[in-house]
Amino acid sequence: MKRICIIGISGKLGRYMTEHALAWGYEVTGVCRPESVGKLAGFGDRITVHPGRTDDRAVVAKAVQGCGGVLTVLAPWGVRDYASGTARAVLDLAPTGARLVFSCGWHISRDGKDRYGWKLRAIVALFGPVARALRIADLDDQVRATDLIFGSDRDWTVVRGSDLEEGESEGMPVWAGHVGDPRLARNLTRRTDFALFMVAALTDAALIREAPAISGRAPHGAARHRTA
Repeated sequence: MKRICIIGISGKLGRYMTEHALAWGYEVTGVCRPESVGKLAGFGDRITVHPGRTDDRAVVAKAVQGCGGVLTVLAPWGVRDYASGTARAVLDLAPTGARLVFSCGWHISRDGKDRYGWKLRAIVALFGPVARALRIADLDDQVRATDLIFGSDRDWTVVRGSDLEEGESEGMPVWAGHVGDPRLARNLTRRTDFALFMVAALTDAALIREAPAISGRAPHGAARHRTA
């Protein structure tokens, strides 16, 4: 796998993924809204950018050509199925055999066995309806997007991130199959490490058709865990 595409490359997570992917020797192409292209100026000619909405099928089709992996940020912005439209475009248009790695929040559940704390439940219960009423974001659209992915026979991974913060890398995050696992008790991940996990997932066969919930390493350093 030499060439990868980052759908949503101009956001903070997308830019961190770009840094890691370039450091690992990947050829990087990406999709972002035209008004956000300027955020990528620091990468110069080391990347190829395709301006357009991430759910624009024509733009996505062009961007993913020849890519062995596609990293996708499932942003729930607006109320016009942006996240689910993006997921559908990637699932339909990525080359056969490509590794598809998607990002979303902890609130997504694959099997209903996740155990959420009061803080996350409150955010989803209060922020979700308000954001949708104001037409800012639709958390339910991320659920629809991941349902599409979970039902796909592609080689996908859905990475579910905890609360995020900026800062220097603490190393590869720990992960578990369900939110509520004691290994995820810290519930805080450096954004650069979230991006690192996404890039690493491209070549981690153990993550194919898994929905790992991740959290950053404890300050003293925690071993990486795997669980079904």
